[in-house]
Amino acid sequence: MLLDLTMVLVRIALMLLVVLQVIPLLIWWERKVSAYIQSRRGPAYASAGPLRLFGIVHTLTDVVKLIGKEDITPSQANKPFHFIAPAIAMFVALLTFAVVPYSGSVVIDGREFSLQAANLNAGILYILAIASLGVYGILLAAWSSNNKYTILGGLRSSSQLVSYELVMSLALVGALMVYGSLELGKAVTHQSGPFWHWGAVVQPVAALLFIVCAFAETNRNPFDLPEGESEIVAGYHVEYSSLRFALFFMAEYANMIVASGVIATLFFGGYEIPFLPTETLRANAAPILRIVLLATAAGGTLAGLFFGYLFFQGNERGPRDPDAAALAVLFGFGPAVAAGAVLALTGGGHFEFGPTGASLVAAVLQFACFMAKLLFFAFLFIWVRWTLPRFRYDQLMRLGWKYMLPLALLNVLATAFILERMAK
Repeated sequence: MLLDLTMVLVRIALMLLVVLQVIPLLIWWERKVSAYIQSRRGPAYASAGPLRLFGIVHTLTDVVKLIGKEDITPSQANKPFHFIAPAIAMFVALLTFAVVPYSGSVVIDGREFSLQAANLNAGILYILAIASLGVYGILLAAWSSNNKYTILGGLRSSSQLVSYELVMSLALVGALMVYGSLELGKAVTHQSGPFWHWGAVVQPVAALLFIVCAFAETNRNPFDLPEGESEIVAGYHVEYSSLRFALFFMAEYANMIVASGVIATLFFGGYEIPFLPTETLRANAAPILRIVLLATAAGGTLAGLFFGYLFFQGNERGPRDPDAAALAVLFGFGPAVAAGAVLALTGGGHFEFGPTGASLVAAVLQFACFMAKLLFFAFLFIWVRWTLPRFRYDQLMRLGWKYMLPLALLNVLATAFILERMAK
């Protein structure tokens, strides 16, 4: 009983850790990536001296700023709904991530425990059902604010989400026909082994449609019509300030994280490492861990030398990159020394694991693989935002109904035809 309760708490804590701790990283990442795309430095100097922290302090000051701002509620607003709308937006994002598996199961005392907050046999339907509730937060915010700009943003959002959720559902039908299950864990298992088993290879049209719909569902450029600063000021959240605006702001990034995790799970193998299924990882946990530590030591050393080169290749105004020295320690020589110390203490990486230890090593490696895929797609969201301009609203609707919906229907018919021919 105690073990079951502990594992439930661990799974919930990991879910919250993945979402809530990655949000500050993405906010900082958004600023740095946009700066590089626009050929500028972005946030770099948050304080004088060596404590620059690569501009991360800017994100921390945002928190202090939003806490200190006055919380203004319009006099004509419907106050109960105006108050609860931001919480709905954030709560829905966290609930959606509950069924996403972020690692394989672990074996403790001969029992297997899956590493996802809720292991539902209809997990994909759950994602579609809960994600569709996100529009209520936007609609309530728009209606309760009693502002024409917010109403326009709410109307845009509702029609946009309904249109693209239909395409998203049809895109998933083709993938579900291949996987043969609504359970996300089984969808990941179906994609184990070589990368050509991934859903993106087996169902490329469905993967492309789903990714485009994910951009529309998260209200990110070029689908950020519900906010449209140049047209409707700030859309549905124009009347929000202080921490309630912060909740909408965080909900956008939480939705990015959830969408990235779902894309990785359904179409890019999830937590599975290419060519290394869970059984292979457990059976060869010791040599695989040794290879990972050796690769970390070698890669960290090379990264440290590279960042050191950036630091010392300066000019009369100072180093080429003042933060490179800290990067060399944090992401270069630091991990290399830590991996080298573990190898030295274990006699060159001679590990011995029982069933529990092997499953834990496999779970940690799979969790790292899942996070790498999630961060890649989160980077894709940022990259696209700062590359493509916003669509006009008629273009948005035309793309969804005239092109993507027929393409999704054709993909379902083609998938059914191919599977029927293969079954004969």
